[in-house]
Amino acid sequence: MPAYLEKVQEVLTAADIKINGDRPWDMQVKNPHLYQRILAQGSLGLGESYMDGWWDAKALDQFFFKLMRLDLNELANIGTAFLVLRSKLFNLQNKKRSTRVAKEHYGLGNDFYEKMLDKRMLYTCAYWKNARDLDEAQEHKLELVCKKIQLQKHDRVLDLGCGWGSFAKYAAQEYGCHVTSVNISHEQMEYARESVRGLPVELKEMDYREVTGVYDKVVAIGLAEHVGYKNYGTLMKTVSRSLKDGGLFLLHAIGNNFSVTVSEPWFDKYIFPHGMLPSVSQLTKAAEKIFVLEDWHNFGADYDKTLMAWFENFDKNWPETRKNRPDLDERFYRMWKYYLLALAGGFRARGIQLWQAVFSKGGVIGGYESVR
Repeated sequence: MPAYLEKVQEVLTAADIKINGDRPWDMQVKNPHLYQRILAQGSLGLGESYMDGWWDAKALDQFFFKLMRLDLNELANIGTAFLVLRSKLFNLQNKKRSTRVAKEHYGLGNDFYEKMLDKRMLYTCAYWKNARDLDEAQEHKLELVCKKIQLQKHDRVLDLGCGWGSFAKYAAQEYGCHVTSVNISHEQMEYARESVRGLPVELKEMDYREVTGVYDKVVAIGLAEHVGYKNYGTLMKTVSRSLKDGGLFLLHAIGNNFSVTVSEPWFDKYIFPHGMLPSVSQLTKAAEKIFVLEDWHNFGADYDKTLMAWFENFDKNWPETRKNRPDLDERFYRMWKYYLLALAGGFRARGIQLWQAVFSKGGVIGGYESVR
């Protein structure tokens, strides 16, 4: 047996994955050059070879659940040294580079995301406690955020990231707040303008670092993943100067179990350019001498359910999407399937987390009461 094949088989066997086995999570190999490609290119090669149809698995989410329970250092990436060097030499999330994800990912079009997401168009983890479906779980998430920041009528709220305006609309409608939402995605902002029409919501198409004004509460839902390790401190300082004394800041973010200074190669190239998952230590270090950490809530297992619901919607609506979007071919379908199901498996394996952290400016007098 060639050494490269033996190496791959060793890793897969440890993960209880068989090559060309008959279980849903087993790897079905279509191209014998797959093994060299994986060993040479690591996770990038694994993802690209799937997109190219070199391998498959009936239950891709289960394949990644089993694989990600292992120490993936076994699959060495020859490009890692260059990636580390590049991350230290360049700020990949500076203002100019940060616009790339808005164009390439969110620029797929609002119609595309309407067929995948819930009715409110939330593209962050839902909160499934006592929820029967995705729509209900996402509404529970919005209510959870509002309760955690102790939202009151007439509060002035800064919403960093904005998405399609879902939080801003909910806070304005249900709590009577004035919300200022900031986003760099033109596609999302166009949608949000229609969604919040007639409500006390101000939309600003700008980078989070450019915000002005002082607010009672600040939320950043799904923004930290696009900030980058060089800018966690900048995010905290931006929020601090935007938040009144005694105010609350909620950070909702996907997180890593360990600190990284590079983007994951396949996701960086195909899904979230220059995206990076923060660790607990990176976020808390950035908040030192700026905020008091009042609460830390991990419900990462809920992202598995959220991603599986998104994939079900995407897969069900793919024939219609393909008909209306001839630019999105079968390779795109495999790329998007890989993205959603690989992440679902990762959250299921607890290799990545979803955190909601509540910070206060100066500390909550009398103490902060956690909400779940």
